[in-house]
Amino acid sequence: MRYVKWVIIGLFWLCVAAFLHYTLPQRDIVRIVNTYEERQELNDWTRIFWSRPDDQSVAIINRDVQFIQGVTPEGRPRVYRNEDTSWSWPPYFKFDTANLYTEANDAISSKDKPEWVAVTHYGWRNEFLSIFPNAVAIKPVAGPDVRLIPWLNIIILILLAALVWAIWVRWRRFRQRRIDPVIEDVEDSLYAAGEAIEERRGRFRRWLDSWKSK
Repeated sequence: MRYVKWVIIGLFWLCVAAFLHYTLPQRDIVRIVNTYEERQELNDWTRIFWSRPDDQSVAIINRDVQFIQGVTPEGRPRVYRNEDTSWSWPPYFKFDTANLYTEANDAISSKDKPEWVAVTHYGWRNEFLSIFPNAVAIKPVAGPDVRLIPWLNIIILILLAALVWAIWVRWRRFRQRRIDPVIEDVEDSLYAAGEAIEERRGRFRRWLDSWKSK
């Protein structure tokens, strides 16, 4: 039973970590090489990895999506979708898809004369599921070796850790004051009931023994 408990706890925190990794912003330093628009079929469960900027998009099973292609300094390909998040989750409140698409086209450069940019995005890239991270911002950087510190992620994680700690402390106090005494009373009652049953059983055995001796 103890192993089941720890497995459930581990799965819970694994889901929390996956949720944060998908939702929190990440930044890649890339050289943009191309942009294009392609119609995507959104009629299966992978639809959850695509934006729903308005109520109408929920009922549409396919739509045109803009994509931004980039290459990292190590030569690895990066492909981002460019969709508005509007007021939906995650709360990036992105309404400037057209502007970002223009910025991406303006930042296209060749391998001989590279222009490096930091692409802020959220989400995952998975070739098997055909899902892409969503680009939310593009910012020129001095070069491919620029160090980017994720201050926003650090602040959010610290606040979440403080919130979890505060909830855990209050839950522990509540358990010690309200739940533990009740459990102790129940245990005492069960123990007393067990002793009473054992005493009656002993009396019954002594009564039987008294009849056997006659």
